[in-house]
Amino acid sequence: MEFERKNPLTGETASKAIAMKSGDIPAIAERASAAFSVWSALGPNARRAVLMKAADALEAKADDFVQAMMGEIGATEGWARFNLMLAAGMIREAAAITTQIGGEVIPSDKPGCLAMALKEPVGVILGIAPWNAPIILGVRAIAVPLACGNSVILKASESCPRTHELIVEAFEEAGFPEGAVNIVTNAPEDAGEVVGALIDHPAVKRINFTGSTAVGKIIAKRAAEHLKPVLLELGGKAPLIVLEDADLDEAVKAAAFGAFMNQGQICMSTERIIVVDAVADEFARKFTEKAKSLATGDPREGKTPLGAVVDKKTVQNVNALIDDAASKGAKILTGGTADSVLMPATVVDGVTADMKIYRDESFGPVVGVIRAKDEADAIRLANDSEYGLSAAVFTRDSARGLKVARQVHSGICHVNGPTVHDEAQMPFGGVGASGYGRFGGRAGVDSFTELRWITVETEPGHYPI
Repeated sequence: MEFERKNPLTGETASKAIAMKSGDIPAIAERASAAFSVWSALGPNARRAVLMKAADALEAKADDFVQAMMGEIGATEGWARFNLMLAAGMIREAAAITTQIGGEVIPSDKPGCLAMALKEPVGVILGIAPWNAPIILGVRAIAVPLACGNSVILKASESCPRTHELIVEAFEEAGFPEGAVNIVTNAPEDAGEVVGALIDHPAVKRINFTGSTAVGKIIAKRAAEHLKPVLLELGGKAPLIVLEDADLDEAVKAAAFGAFMNQGQICMSTERIIVVDAVADEFARKFTEKAKSLATGDPREGKTPLGAVVDKKTVQNVNALIDDAASKGAKILTGGTADSVLMPATVVDGVTADMKIYRDESFGPVVGVIRAKDEADAIRLANDSEYGLSAAVFTRDSARGLKVARQVHSGICHVNGPTVHDEAQMPFGGVGASGYGRFGGRAGVDSFTELRWITVETEPGHYPI
């Protein structure tokens, strides 16, 4: 049985995928478990070679990925190719760390005792990836786990099953052992039962999830019933602070990129621009001009920087935030509500704490401008959120910027750079309602290995009894 994903712009069928049920999960989990013993036994350079082939195979499907992302989520070709570039880099970075998964020898107080801390693969890792950056986040869910010697199950998003299937096809072509890389696709109405069955299965040892905070809480609770570790990368409400000594032109460029890239549908998207009063009017003028230049259009035509948002639900949510802010005194500097998934870049000025857009994640092409009295007030406003994923601060004084960055409660903060920034080797993740745990680099290795203490006695033992 299959389910269909409709193109958000045209309503036509974009893709079809197998509508798996919870009853299909045990066989998949057992297949992954059987493959674990084969894959984990391979040496690091053997794993590296296969991962490098997977990166090449992924890049070879570039045109297929572009068509799938345009059709399933309304993405522009530029966003699809950026996804592919970064995802291929993530696989190659994962390949590079196979020989870096080291341990240490720890001095023991016991004579003749050789004590070691070893990082070993865990077993089957479940990766649950979202639709918004589907190649990047689909690959991130499985690449480092595989590099560490685990087998994986990728739970595809119901919004982009074909895009996620292409990832697994590329990995399969690379020569992984049968069952080392698996995919689960399901109809939206079966998501809860399917994910529950995956989390519950004894073969699944750890879970990583990227998506909404609401769903992340459900997954964490379900996993807690089995004491299974979870890595959660959830929602965000990223602040970009503009201090009075900032280079406003640089701040405008970074804010526009952060707020409107992929129609604002990125967990790191700039959702709040916090500007010190002394430069707020000038910044608002320059930023509005920039936002007005960012046209929205049919991504298939490839003539505009912004494409479609993922669905009508997003349109309704963003419209509601704009209407609520306007009704409470905010000014719409450009853009506004929309009646289709082709939404304009929208700037809302004069946002205050009583407006929903102040706290609620929009996940769309709208950004609020909040005025701060001074640096201390800007830091207070930045931290007035349950979320804490990414943040940014603009100032010509780098030392000042670093001082402010260290006072912002977030997993990531950039001085004089946009809130949207990702590199495969960096420890990526948030605090608070944005989740816990880290993808990327050595932190990613820690997330997907078991740290074990092993000793070897080299002298006769002496015991009190």
